[in-house]
Parts: sequence; structure tokens; C-alpha cells
Amino acid sequence: MKFLSLVFSNLKRKKLRTVLTVLSIFVAFVLFGTLCIIKEAFTGGISMAGADRLMVMHKMSIIQSLPISYTDRIANLPGVAAITHLSWFGGYYKDPKNFLASFPVNPDTYFAMFPEFTVPPEQMAAWKAKRNGVIVGKGLFDRYAKSDGWKIGSVIPVNSPIWRREGDNETWEFEIVGVYDVTKKGADNTQFLFHYDYFDEGRTLSKGEIGWFSVRVKDPDRAPDIAAAIDKEFANSAYETKAQTEAAAMQGFASQVGDIGTILTAVLSAVFFTILLVAGNTMGQAVRERTEEIGVLKAMGFTNGLVLFLVLAESTVIALIGGLLGLTVAKLIALAGSPVPEMLPIFNFSDRDLITGLILVIVLGIIAGIIPALQAMRLQIAVALRR
Repeated sequence: MKFLSLVFSNLKRKKLRTVLTVLSIFVAFVLFGTLCIIKEAFTGGISMAGADRLMVMHKMSIIQSLPISYTDRIANLPGVAAITHLSWFGGYYKDPKNFLASFPVNPDTYFAMFPEFTVPPEQMAAWKAKRNGVIVGKGLFDRYAKSDGWKIGSVIPVNSPIWRREGDNETWEFEIVGVYDVTKKGADNTQFLFHYDYFDEGRTLSKGEIGWFSVRVKDPDRAPDIAAAIDKEFANSAYETKAQTEAAAMQGFASQVGDIGTILTAVLSAVFFTILLVAGNTMGQAVRERTEEIGVLKAMGFTNGLVLFLVLAESTVIALIGGLLGLTVAKLIALAGSPVPEMLPIFNFSDRDLITGLILVIVLGIIAGIIPALQAMRLQIAVALRR
């Protein structure tokens, strides 16, 4: 610590150069954090996936539906602990831009399948008793409570471009009877959940069918065997199934957008390589300008190791200032919430990515300063003083 003032004094010699280098590192880590947030938004479902849950959908695609009569046949297979079903409703509130992650579900089995969602018991009882009742995620509820005054008891008009109602009125109406919260960080708190029976009776098409099943297995290690047993049960039927772990299914959906991880790595590699050159050049120039001073320090008794340490410390301090500021701004962006919560409800700068960023800051500082530091360490006193 006693040499910290010497490090900061060196940084203040060329203030403009130091500020520009810090800004370049700052921008790089803001970009790193933002891309990590976007990656989390697309792949967050994978980390939220339950290890003991299977997703059973139509063999062709999730767009194709399955008969609800499959429920008992799947439930009776060995190794299956519980089952529920979901369907994609694709609803919107008032305007198509107000998209809702809306699902008709079985109120008796849905929340037991997803313990990361919790509902107060009295609201759960009210939901089961109210045929057109809806349970809304806290994130969604708070958003529309501010803008549209949503509250318990509000009747919400919802339209779906997929599912038309029987009769002249195409608008579905749901009464808010409860709000669910999440117990797991990063879980989706923007869903709009209502009774499957109410939905099935009111729609004009595909009655008696559901979108996909969610199945809990007794032993997660046997999940692949049970998935194969489910597919075998319905092989050569009119509705063949594709059963897979929830994580594999989520990974498949994310892959349809693209290999997010590869895209992220490619962009960040280019950015950090450029920043590494900028920071390395800055440190190299700073050391060359102080050749005589380094000779004087060595003549005063500074060891080669201490000189190496001072240059590396200077480089690391620059990286830390820029990097920590960039990561802080990225965290604030995540805390501000998703700019498009209807499309990307999970908008989080995870602790894992934050720690990775901190490691990158330190590694960047060391690598950028290592060559100038070695040059300074090897510099001979006589040679330095002659320059």
C-alpha cells in the first residue's frame, strides 16, 4: 500500500491518456455486461429448468398439440411422480404490443409442478373457485398496477390471434384473483395463468388438446429412460411425442435464435483483444517515457521485482477503474429492468457473470502490463541513465 501514491502519481502524469484508456476499458465492460444480460434473457430458462422435470411435446414441434387424454397414460408410467399441462395462448392486453406470456393451465397441478412460484393460500383457493380467474406474476402485476390500475378483482380483457372465442365476442375476460411471486432469483414473474377448462370450453378449435406436458420424475438420474418410455408409449400413434429434460428443451428453443454463447464469445473476444492492445500500448509508452526514472529508482535500491510490481500495479489500477465502472453501469442497466418485458421477462446480470467480469478486469490489467513490466524489470541502471 505504501507504493500506491507512487502508482497514482504516475497515472496523473498524462491525465488525458489515462482518462481515454480508462474510458475504453469502461466501454468494453459495459458491452460485456450488456451482452451477458442479453444472453441471460435468451437462455435464462435453461438455468431455471428443474433437473427432475421433463417436457413432453408433439414429435413434430411445440406448435402441434397433444390430446389431454395422454395425461393418465403418462402419469401411470413407472418413474413418473407428477404431471401437469400447459398451452400457449399468445394473448395481448388492449394492444398487440402489450404481449402477455399467457397460459391456460390446470390449477390443481400447475403450482405443485413449479415450486419456484408461490401464491398465498387464500388467493390459490379463490383461483380454483373462480372459473375465469387469473393468477398474475408480480412483475406483470406491478407494471400494469402503475399504468392501468390493476388490482385484485380487476377484469382484464385479453385477445389472442390464435384462439378465437365462440360467439360474436372475441375478447376473453379474466378476473385477477391472485398474484404469484418467485422464490428463485431469475425466475419468470410475468406470466398470466388461467383455467384450462375455461379456455377449452370457450375456444372454437382443438378442443380437448393441450400444448405440452410437464412431467416430474421420481429419480432425475433416470430422466432419459423415462423420456424414452413416454415416447415409446405413443410411438406410431396419431400424436407421437418428443420427451426431453426441461433444460434440453430450453436449450433447443434458445438455439433456434442462434448460438448465443458463440456470438457472445466472438464479439467479446474482438473487443477485449482491441482493448488489450490499447491498454498495452499505453503502458508501454508510459514505461518508455520513464526510462531514466526507472534507472534512478533502481539506483536508489528498488529491486527488479519491485519495479515489475509497480508497473503491473499501474496497469491493473487502470483496468480496475475502467472495469469496475463498466460492470457497475451494466448492473444498473439490469436493475432498471427489461425495456421489452413482454418479450424478455428475464433481465438479469447474474452473480456468475459479475464474478467473471471481475476476473477479466484483473487478467486484462496484468496481461496489458506484463511486457512493459518485464522490460522495466530487465532495464540496467547504466543503460537507463544514459538515455
